Amino acid sequence: MSKTAKPDPIRSIVIAVDGTAASGKGTLAKKLAAHFGFAHLDSGALYRLTALSVLEKNGDPSNEADALKGAQTIDFNRAGDPAIRTDIVGKAASQVAAIPAVRDALLDFQQNFLAHPPGGSPGAVMDGRDIGTVICPSAAAKLYVDARLDIRARRRWTELKAMGIRRAEQDVVAELEARDAADKSRPVSPLKQAADADLLDTSDLGIDAAFAAALALVSPKVDGALKDRHRG
Repeated sequence: MSKTAKPDPIRSIVIAVDGTAASGKGTLAKKLAAHFGFAHLDSGALYRLTALSVLEKNGDPSNEADALKGAQTIDFNRAGDPAIRTDIVGKAASQVAAIPAVRDALLDFQQNFLAHPPGGSPGAVMDGRDIGTVICPSAAAKLYVDARLDIRARRRWTELKAMGIRRAEQDVVAELEARDAADKSRPVSPLKQAADADLLDTSDLGIDAAFAAALALVSPKVDGALKDRHRG
């Protein structure tokens, strides 16, 4: 049985932020972490770093052996490297993320981060695609962030343009659509909204309005968890 099926042992205060690509989940997760003084981890960066490792070694991201080796040799110090944010690495990340052995290799890292947030912070915020469903089903608060495809494509196109990557916007639409399909249909840890997650549609919201909406949804749950901890 894959390790991804085991119950999570996490007892710390966790905010799980899942959602589609370019929906704004990463930005919201960072802002939530800063607001509550929690540690933050972008789980997608782990898969992008894995993909980058595979590609830099001229490996095949859909090959289990190549992908697993990539997961075992990621350099987390490169989490801020713009190279992991390119669409090529994003596509490869989706391929390595569909391989059970890769997800198992990264599972312990993610759960340990949540169970023991660095810096002695009282909790952690993690964003990704299976945080509330697989990595930490016991999270105190869960958000599922989404937006219309055309809106997300424009955001990603703008992001790529700022990085000096010129792409036709219709190509970005097609790539995001394919990424959604791959993430939602993979047999292991597919992207889906957890039954107890709050849906936040950011299609018509600027970042400030989206953050205000996110904060309104998670604050009562986090505050309740903090009070329970103090009582304990």
